[in-house]
Amino acid sequence: MGHKAIEITDANFDEIINSDKPVLVDFWAEWCGPCRMVGPVVEELAGEYEGKAVIGKVDVDANPQTSAKFGIRSIPTLLVFKNGQVVDKQVGAVPKHVLAQKLEAQVTA
Repeated sequence: MGHKAIEITDANFDEIINSDKPVLVDFWAEWCGPCRMVGPVVEELAGEYEGKAVIGKVDVDANPQTSAKFGIRSIPTLLVFKNGQVVDKQVGAVPKHVLAQKLEAQVTA
């Protein structure tokens, strides 16, 4: 399958978002229907952006601290980080090209 999205937890979150590459984080949960639509898209992006960006997923049920820190109320919420800061945000399921554009903007910035 190639590169997969990283499982991000409360414990490793800061380390991962402080990458020198843009980081896309998918906040999701097992019981969330729209999350199941976004999940495969996030995995595809992980493959396509290997070496150019970091793609990860946070299970909001298992990682309440990180979810609270960023005020995640509805899921899926996808945040794009650059240099540890949130630079873009997407709430709700969207087509792959929308997320790809957000990532591309940061990769080329």
